[in-house]
Amino acid sequence: MKKWVVVLFVTSLFGWAVYDLTEPEEETGDKEGEEAQMVAEGPATNDPETGLDQGQQAPDFSLERLNGEETKLSDLRGKKVMLNFWATWCPPCRAEMPDMEKFYQNEDVEILAVNLTGTESSVGDVEEFAEEFGLSFQILKDTNSEVSTIYEVNPVPTSVFIDEEGRIQSVMLGAMNYDMMLQRLEEL
Repeated sequence: MKKWVVVLFVTSLFGWAVYDLTEPEEETGDKEGEEAQMVAEGPATNDPETGLDQGQQAPDFSLERLNGEETKLSDLRGKKVMLNFWATWCPPCRAEMPDMEKFYQNEDVEILAVNLTGTESSVGDVEEFAEEFGLSFQILKDTNSEVSTIYEVNPVPTSVFIDEEGRIQSVMLGAMNYDMMLQRLEEL
């Protein structure tokens, strides 16, 4: 079990490093690449297509919360959303939870924490985790990995930042701290 956790942790760190190395290129932008992309995609419209790329409409879904109520992503239009995919067995997920709670309490953002429930020993583990960390944001159960598959989640944690119009603005692979969350929120 310890080897599995170490392998998962190293894989998560590697994913984070790869993302971190590629992120500055995306932020600074490549003028020629952007022009070529605009030609390929055609002119911008007010109704972006659904997809996982920046500026595309986030795929809608409905999942059950720990308290039994349903949450639908599209019901949160008009609000900034941090969609976070996580699991209780994931050390980086544990590390970012206190900052996520602080972020939720201090900022004007909705957090949908999608637990990969199908990978958990039991739903009870998720409930205990939420209680241990005093989490007050919505925790959703992805029991059949349907939503994590739609969002092509790998590794965990993965966070998707969605603007008020329901469009994806950025995706972060790996654990985040409070300052990183604030930076992403400012970009929405």
